[in-house]
Amino acid sequence: MSEQLRAPFGTFPVVRAALDACGELAAPVADVLKNWEAAGSVLWVDTDPEKADTSVFCEAYDAPLEFSANCVVVAAKRGGEVTLAACLVLATTRLDVNQAVRRHLGARKASFAPMDTAVAETGMEYGGITPVGLPDSWPLLIDEAVAAAPHVLVGSGLRRGKLILPGWALVQLPGAEVLPNLAS
Repeated sequence: MSEQLRAPFGTFPVVRAALDACGELAAPVADVLKNWEAAGSVLWVDTDPEKADTSVFCEAYDAPLEFSANCVVVAAKRGGEVTLAACLVLATTRLDVNQAVRRHLGARKASFAPMDTAVAETGMEYGGITPVGLPDSWPLLIDEAVAAAPHVLVGSGLRRGKLILPGWALVQLPGAEVLPNLAS
């Protein structure tokens, strides 16, 4: 008889090793997990896609907001060039797009990427975009509080389901950079 996995927080109907749930993930996320050293530290939890938005999700699944991280796709512009990047901040904080992100990326202007651009470029669903499986060429800016967290909840690439993983694992993703004061 196999032992039932448990999430480190929250109340979820199904908890599985993410590697055993690749069919429940967006294709780019599953592809990264299959070849990532840290994949053994990642859990997948089944959730209702209608409750994917952070505050609703946390209430529905008794997940502390301070253990939830939001992955935000930004578009940084300088001259005629646009650089897409992802930023990961705790849900209890606010991403500093106009100062920290803009300066770090050397852009004249930075803003949230349009939804259709974020979805098309990541291959993930809006409301489920995650740092796991982003294009390798993108900068992945991680707030230091996320990197230091023992466990954080992020999207799975789809609105159904979430991933729970240690903050240290996120730092190992391609393009990852930990920044102080990325969020306030």
